[in-house]
Amino acid sequence: MDIAKRPRIGVIGGNRAAKKFLDMAYEVGKLIAEKGGILVCGGRGGVMEAACRGAKGAGGVTIGILPGAHRIEANSHIDIGIVTGMGYTRNSLVVMNSDVLIAVDGEYGTLSEIAYSIVYEKPICGLGTWDIKGVIPAADPRDAVEHAFAALKRG
Repeated sequence: MDIAKRPRIGVIGGNRAAKKFLDMAYEVGKLIAEKGGILVCGGRGGVMEAACRGAKGAGGVTIGILPGAHRIEANSHIDIGIVTGMGYTRNSLVVMNSDVLIAVDGEYGTLSEIAYSIVYEKPICGLGTWDIKGVIPAADPRDAVEHAFAALKRG
């Protein structure tokens, strides 16, 4: 499939997370890549790094929308780092550059991305994240990725 037409799946979550959430994020990233999706994230550590590591291990493509002004800030599994110099405000760009999103754990930065997802009517499912109307709870990483790709088919 032409890379420009491949679905972009946003993976959002904290820069710090417990091992169980990092493991979930890794599996989410791997499954996204196996299904031909492009992983979009905030490009830093924690959930973002774990998801990118999973995607790269499965031959996937990763995009990191970075809060700072230097590409060097990206984790080592980012293919395309986009600098913004916008800090947390860049969270809206993560959402706007995703067709559908998966939230894994997360704190207030993730909460802002969830809110943007709902405001911009982007489908979102979650694993161990905020319990908010509009976020479809997923049982496990496979369920989350299945929800994401099913939402793409629904349009």
